[in-house]
Amino acid sequence: MFDDDEYNRWMKEADNTYKSALIDKENKFYNWCCFKCQQAAEFALKGFLYGLGLTPFGDSLTKLIKDLKDQKYNISEILTPSKKLDLHYIPSRYPNAHSSGSPYEYHDEIIAKEALENTEIIINFIKGLKK
Repeated sequence: MFDDDEYNRWMKEADNTYKSALIDKENKFYNWCCFKCQQAAEFALKGFLYGLGLTPFGDSLTKLIKDLKDQKYNISEILTPSKKLDLHYIPSRYPNAHSSGSPYEYHDEIIAKEALENTEIIINFIKGLKK
């Protein structure tokens, strides 16, 4: 039986985090936009997995969608968007993830826009599974 309450709790956080990422993009905090996009997608994926009664572990979207695949879901639509968002998990926040400079210097409007689009793909995919 699907746990709607747990799913809804995580999806509300996914939606809220996505909205925060949009604000960061508008205010030119592109690295934080990208990180929050990864987080929003993670919340959506974990929400569905919790809804299924599973206990998702870790922060890798690529690993979380493997958990969906193991449950016999076709994840081909979200595989590449997940891999792209995983690239923002650490380098968008930590200066020592790069040989020099700060994370904000490695992100721009185009990168943030792509991260937002990839997050939309994942969140919409997850919402589509619930229907």
